[in-house]
Amino acid sequence: MKTLVLLVVATLSVLSCGPKAFVKGTYEDPQKENLLNDQWSETDMQVMVKELVASMLAHPVIANAKTPPVVMFTKLKNDTSDHIDTQSIIDMMAVELGNTGKIVFVNKEAREDVADEYNYQNSGMVSGETKKGPGGQTGADYFIDGRIASITQEVDKDKTVYYKLSLSLTNLQKNTKVWSNYKEIRKKFKKKTIGL
Repeated sequence: MKTLVLLVVATLSVLSCGPKAFVKGTYEDPQKENLLNDQWSETDMQVMVKELVASMLAHPVIANAKTPPVVMFTKLKNDTSDHIDTQSIIDMMAVELGNTGKIVFVNKEAREDVADEYNYQNSGMVSGETKKGPGGQTGADYFIDGRIASITQEVDKDKTVYYKLSLSLTNLQKNTKVWSNYKEIRKKFKKKTIGL
């Protein structure tokens, strides 16, 4: 009997140390600051994108353009040790920049679908007045590329995580960078003492 009681107590002790299940959740404002842990978060992305978009829009190449320049995203390199969805950064920038009406984007991801649609429309299935074909697309004037880097430092109970998002706008005809900027953030955390 004593052995059974000890076994039950030991089992309950082990089970209580396991991971906690999340059973109740709520919706929160995605614009609200989120510092649950030291990893890349949507708050980091929003802060960086907002500042870089404002900087790009203020640059004379964009601000003084008589017609909206045609821009294409190429690649955003992740040089961090974190898994960062760089496509989400590109998507957020495209929405923020595109909604101003000061920039028009080439849809690089849709090229294959557009080519397929051209083939379909020119197969005889679509009326001549409405069909589209090769040669009518708009070429990009500029492309945006960049990289995100991080540095993590940990000393005793203190930990800092630094992120830097660097972007460039390059003139496609001349292969010259016409705008470059970066945004840095640093987050500081203290480790909890066990039991506190």
